Amino acid sequence: MESLVYNFIPVWVVLFPLAMSVVIFWVSKFAERWRNGLSVATAVITFLSVAVLYPPMAAGEVIAYTIFDILPGLGLSVRVDILSFCLALISSLVWALVSIYSLDYMSHEHGTDRYYPIFIFVLGSCLGIFMAGDFFTLFVFFELMSLLSYVLVIHEETKEALRAGYKYLIMTIIGGLALFFAIVIVFELAGTVSLSAGTLVAVPGTMAFLAFISFLIGFGMKAGMFPLHVWLPDAHPVAPSPASALLSGIMLKTGAYGLLRVIYTVFDVSLVKEGHWDLLVLVLAVITILLGSAVALTQEDLKRRLAYSSVGQMGYVLMGMVLFTERALIGDIFHIFSHALMKSTLFLAAGAIIWKTGLRNINDLHGIGKKMPLTMGAFTLAALAMIGIPPLNGFLSKLNLGLGALEAGAPVYLFILLVSSLMNGLYYLPIIVAAFFGEEHPSDGIEQPEPEKMNEATAGMVIPLCLLALFCFIFGLMPGNIFFDLSRQAAAFLFTLGGLN
Repeated sequence: MESLVYNFIPVWVVLFPLAMSVVIFWVSKFAERWRNGLSVATAVITFLSVAVLYPPMAAGEVIAYTIFDILPGLGLSVRVDILSFCLALISSLVWALVSIYSLDYMSHEHGTDRYYPIFIFVLGSCLGIFMAGDFFTLFVFFELMSLLSYVLVIHEETKEALRAGYKYLIMTIIGGLALFFAIVIVFELAGTVSLSAGTLVAVPGTMAFLAFISFLIGFGMKAGMFPLHVWLPDAHPVAPSPASALLSGIMLKTGAYGLLRVIYTVFDVSLVKEGHWDLLVLVLAVITILLGSAVALTQEDLKRRLAYSSVGQMGYVLMGMVLFTERALIGDIFHIFSHALMKSTLFLAAGAIIWKTGLRNINDLHGIGKKMPLTMGAFTLAALAMIGIPPLNGFLSKLNLGLGALEAGAPVYLFILLVSSLMNGLYYLPIIVAAFFGEEHPSDGIEQPEPEKMNEATAGMVIPLCLLALFCFIFGLMPGNIFFDLSRQAAAFLFTLGGLN
């Protein structure tokens, strides 16, 4: 049984980066070094502030704090339980490492005076989503994160970036309106949208179904779910690589987190199952997995292939949350952890290659592993984890998802996982083999850098990249796996909330 504790730390975790983004914007007018230093310091302090919450979370406590009420049952509040903590911890950890990587990557970019404040403001917004105490607060931060992320997407200000940003903005508006519609319906049906109130909607009806569909559109758009994924393959490749790592590694998880809350907190799980709403999610999840993997096979641009890979991987998360076995839910939450580490590593490695060589076409990367062994070594480790090779973290999450599918009496979903893993191998392994064993043959019109000038990126980029790759190994089949333990606790917590224990 959870115990409720009132504590100001979650408010600090959310408001500190938001406030510091204003400070960083002001400082950037006077001193670039201070701007950069404050950005990294803010991300690191935010991570440490989240980590401080581990003891009460591990003890099963729930921390809550109401900022102010607008109406009875509606206001701004924060609430941290074990699921909130899991998402906030991995997000702030990855953000801190990417902030260090950004210093060198962005050193020759334009618009850095706006990049760093937005970078930190979006961190605060993401944490506001994960630590929201009610769906109104979640909606406020969801919109802030979505709108400010647009600035990161169009940072390069090229025609492609502006076109991708426009598509992203349209999809964001659609998703936001759907989410707002769902929240209004739930508030009308339940009289509150608080996450502390238990199940909010337990009676079937047209309005309840409309709310579920609206939540699915609002959060599914952000999670890259078919057919709402159309913004993702355009936005990720055009954004700066640090932003791509966060868009794919962290911001997609805000949609997954929202759907987990909807399925296990807003609606009674029995209502979802009896109305066969879970079947709708499963069908969309399978299409998302297979479509993302299949289209990734056809992409020659490295970052675009990674973007479509993210679509497929998020399909795993969508599938795991509605199999309704504890093993599947453990795999689901752990895959959120794993994907954050794996995909951030891959996008940062791609960024290091592009930053150092200017090459992004996969056919131009033959032999790149001999000249950038650390970067490609990290890429290889993360790619093997994505395929599901033991003892890496991706294998552990897929193993639990597969076992959960068997426990649910649905071996077809295990088959889908195996097919997807094969497809993962088909679009990752050729890159790895060509990078370390292939001979250089650049595409027409592409000028290869001189061999003596082509080596590793800076230490400030390679070290965060290698640390993320190392985490893919450490948090695999290793004893004392803190992220897997947290996933088990979070799954048990959600099962209790959903009345499935």
